[in-house]
Amino acid sequence: MLNIKEQKRVFRHERIRDYLVGTSSRPRLCVHRSLKNIQAQIIDDSNNKILMSLSTLTKDVKSKIKSGGNVAAAGILGEALAQEAVKKGIKQVAFDRGGYLYHGRIKAFAEAARRAGLEF
Repeated sequence: MLNIKEQKRVFRHERIRDYLVGTSSRPRLCVHRSLKNIQAQIIDDSNNKILMSLSTLTKDVKSKIKSGGNVAAAGILGEALAQEAVKKGIKQVAFDRGGYLYHGRIKAFAEAARRAGLEF
């Protein structure tokens, strides 16, 4: 059973997903955060495929950070994900904040991804 804050977040995420769809030309960049880590995936909803995913638990990201649940880690993850996406030829994405406020770690992740070359 989810607590009330998590239930509200899931409800907001479902409401966002009603109109936010990833296509092969513009996949969806989905972010999930927990207290200790942040995960991000680039998803093509039209083909039901995860094109790539990265987390603060991934070896190359984990070696650069002290803790996975802070703003600095979110910035490093956003930059690393954007660099990998650009290497795979993904330039434009639709940003899915996962029902979280665009503030703190989510904002740091998004701004770092934009600086590293993703467009959304």
